[in-house]
Amino acid sequence: MISGSLVALVTPMHGDGSLDWAGLEKLVKFHLANGTNGIVAVGTTGESATLDTDEHCAVIKKVVELVGGKIPVIAGTGANSTKEAIELTAAAQKYGADACLLVVPYYNRPTQEGLYLHYKAIAEAVDIDQILYNVPGRTACDMSNETVARLADIPNIIGIKDATGDLARGRELIEMVSDRLVVYSGDDATAVELILSGAKGNISVTANIAPSEMSALCRRALAGADVEAREINDRLMPLHRNLFVEANPIPVKWALQQMGMIEEGIRLPLTPLSDKFHSVVTEALKGTGIL
Repeated sequence: MISGSLVALVTPMHGDGSLDWAGLEKLVKFHLANGTNGIVAVGTTGESATLDTDEHCAVIKKVVELVGGKIPVIAGTGANSTKEAIELTAAAQKYGADACLLVVPYYNRPTQEGLYLHYKAIAEAVDIDQILYNVPGRTACDMSNETVARLADIPNIIGIKDATGDLARGRELIEMVSDRLVVYSGDDATAVELILSGAKGNISVTANIAPSEMSALCRRALAGADVEAREINDRLMPLHRNLFVEANPIPVKWALQQMGMIEEGIRLPLTPLSDKFHSVVTEALKGTGIL
């Protein structure tokens, strides 16, 4: 079972928006050296929406190669077209990903039955472990806990990333499906509480900046060391909050630039972090000891 701190890795780019392969290698080495338990490649934080299909698959392939089997690689392969999601998932399997993360189809707002049939079709088409991903704040479509429970009966659907930030709902989900699915938090600010309630890890934006701290947080929460886990979480809360002052991954990419980890590259329609937020993110980095 994949568990612990799973970084939702940014995709490094040069100033002209082209992919920065050397930067990607640097980031992967950073996470291998600092306790990250798994890497999610080309998810929302990895700007999957602005990479073309060839780039998307190339990043997955490269991350798998760079990791070299040391930790699991989860490939983001969701799409609002079931056909495209199947193609991306098949490519991830071909390139050696350990599992795939499939976001709820965005923009076209399917029914709950449509969501069930979408995920069922992908699972039946590609024999690789698959993790559902519900983030209604970005997709304009919310997968109900009842639909998740239906999907839990499909053997190679093995988990769900719950990025609702709703702890009551997350706890209900754990009660409903934890005998069949692994539940992961997808919301850094509430992750420690969801793990203490039975989730098995966190797919994290903050881990891009503070991998060792997020790994320690998840490790202690999974061990039931609630006081220690909450103490780490309290220290990291400025990052949890301020890495979302503009749409993810705008702030986290800017923060990584300040750390000297990546170049200033991001693709339209996303833009570099607005000047008015520079001090906010800088103070979060200083306050948590990153800078």
